[in-house]
Amino acid sequence: MQLVVARIGRAHGIKGEVTVEVRTDEPELRLAPGAVLATDPASAGPLTIETGRVHSGRLLLRFEGVRDRNAAEALRNTLLIADVDPDERPEEPDEYYDHQLMDLDVVLADGTEVGRITEISHLPSQDLFVVERPDGSEVMIPFVEEIVADIDLDAQRAVITPPPGLIDDRAEIASSRDAEDEG
Repeated sequence: MQLVVARIGRAHGIKGEVTVEVRTDEPELRLAPGAVLATDPASAGPLTIETGRVHSGRLLLRFEGVRDRNAAEALRNTLLIADVDPDERPEEPDEYYDHQLMDLDVVLADGTEVGRITEISHLPSQDLFVVERPDGSEVMIPFVEEIVADIDLDAQRAVITPPPGLIDDRAEIASSRDAEDEG
């Protein structure tokens, strides 16, 4: 399985370093010196990381064969793609890779369907699931243990216990379920 792990930003300095926008929870593993990454567009790579360092809160990388600012600038906006074993799991039992969470069915504790995870948004304060509802609308669910009660990768589902108002039509779901029970 291939995952986008970073996007190359602007050149830094004159010796071929670039800034990168990290898109992985494990940059020390995926973006380490010696890592060979596919690229999008494919014509830019593959690229082998020669060195990496943090400068003013940004990750800077240098790739083998990229020796000057012009060569580095030519890579701007290139996506870096790593090959990942789909069965690989993070070390912590309550952590997940984005690709493991994508397309999980989201249900309430009573089994009521909420939708399907289409995106994970990593914000400074918390991560959010972007969930596509059956009607095509989207709802954002904070990925916090008070709301996401269970992630079952084998069953391909996430069980949530949202507070009132988080899912706008939660009352409608309950009333339509009650109407079905009466009828």
